[in-house]
Amino acid sequence: MPRSHRRRRDDAGSSDDAFARLLSGWKRTETRRGVEWTVQPVSAAQAQKPYTCPGCGREVGVGTAHVVVWRADGVLGDAADLAARRHWHTACWRIG
Repeated sequence: MPRSHRRRRDDAGSSDDAFARLLSGWKRTETRRGVEWTVQPVSAAQAQKPYTCPGCGREVGVGTAHVVVWRADGVLGDAADLAARRHWHTACWRIG
């Protein structure tokens, strides 16, 4: 019988974890000036509405890849932090 060259997954949950990370857009936490921020990339295909970038004041257009940023350690709770999220150009967030 020929050998299979496919990798076998010993842990059934590992593919579920990878799928969840793919859906979440590789969300990560960054610390800037002592404040924790949640940063989630948005692909060009997912960018369906225009937003104003708080870094430069210019428009993040439809179809433009960018990042969505919100506080990860706010005192008003997760719902308030998520409601206060902002869409940044990726470069503006990097230099900001």
